[in-house]
Amino acid sequence: MVTPQELENLAHLRRARDLIDREYAAPLDVPTMARRALMSPAHFSRRFHAAYGETPYSYLMTRRIERAMALLRAGAGVTDACMAVGCTSLGSFSSRFAEVVGESPTAYRSHGHDAVKAMPACVAMTRTRPARKAPSRIGEATAAAPS
Repeated sequence: MVTPQELENLAHLRRARDLIDREYAAPLDVPTMARRALMSPAHFSRRFHAAYGETPYSYLMTRRIERAMALLRAGAGVTDACMAVGCTSLGSFSSRFAEVVGESPTAYRSHGHDAVKAMPACVAMTRTRPARKAPSRIGEATAAAPS
């Protein structure tokens, strides 16, 4: 059973996540997000990771990459997409994009995205959402467990 305090913490975390979703192109940092959640930065980072499975910064970058993917599908240039989503370094943006999507922004942009353009926007957003492939820690736990 969830305690009233845990429900309150989740509500505060949702406010911070909503801030990220709305203001992804703005210069956001963990202390700013933590203030929205009414928590200290360290506590906020731990609680956010526990609730959503990734760090606040990782969530922010995933949202930025998601928006950049839509811009690239619409024909925007890589530099324009990078700056439009709030990234300031083209190199870091390209590296993170390749890490999340599996290919460079230029390669992604060069593909025909006719199928996505034919989908309703709500379906396209769900089908093209980048998902981080976190390495499994199950093997580590099994290896560390006494036999």
